[in-house]
Amino acid sequence: MKALLGNRLAVIGALTLAALAVVAIAARWVAPHDPLQVNLPDALLAPCRAYPLGTDQLGRDVLSRLIYGARISLLIGFIAVGIAVSIGTVVGALAGFYGGWLDAILMRFVDTMLSIPTIFLLLAIIAVIGPSIELIMVVIGLTSWMGVARLVRAEILSLKEREFVLAAHVLGASSWRVITKHLLPNAMGPVLVSATLGVGGAILSESVLSYLGLGVQPPTPSWGNILNEGRIALGVAWWLTLAPGLCILTTVLAFNLLGEGIRERLSRQ
Repeated sequence: MKALLGNRLAVIGALTLAALAVVAIAARWVAPHDPLQVNLPDALLAPCRAYPLGTDQLGRDVLSRLIYGARISLLIGFIAVGIAVSIGTVVGALAGFYGGWLDAILMRFVDTMLSIPTIFLLLAIIAVIGPSIELIMVVIGLTSWMGVARLVRAEILSLKEREFVLAAHVLGASSWRVITKHLLPNAMGPVLVSATLGVGGAILSESVLSYLGLGVQPPTPSWGNILNEGRIALGVAWWLTLAPGLCILTTVLAFNLLGEGIRERLSRQ
């Protein structure tokens, strides 16, 4: 942590994400208005003292909707990456540790999944089943674990011939114990970097789906569907697209800065 704090960009990213998390958790007290309250006389008001980021077509406060939308976007990002890391870690550890036919089958499956364009797979699944927050989390997680699997496999292949692993085998440790107690803890560095960068990617995926109308459904606010609503009135209400676009940009950039800081720290070890 001391070394990481010496990286100014990583610190900026971490502080930005901490501020976003606090705002999302305290949305009920921070948001100046009810994000679902319709007020047609105030529709499409430009930013002013009462509405710092203006209002949308239904007179709803854009700032309040962005604050509540941070909850949805961050939640989807973290849970989707949690699913991806869990699946990728299991697949990569099994493939790297046991090798042979199991490694060949699992890696060919990974290659097959990587050959399918992720966005089209997401669109197809959600279009067939129907959009919901839970489905979006699961689908993004199920379509983004392959990179983690390759990382973990490579780390396991490098680690399993080390002396401490051979010593564990000699002392009679089971394969399960060797994997969980000796290999995976030492392989988590690159996975942590991948997970940090993956949260930003998951937020972008959710935003794309919501922008296309297949993500989080109105009136529940998310940055993607706020952006989609602003597209309709782009010529007369520029703030409806600028505000959520900056939120997405800032969050993804903060995750990338933090991930790069962790990667640079690990590369020096």
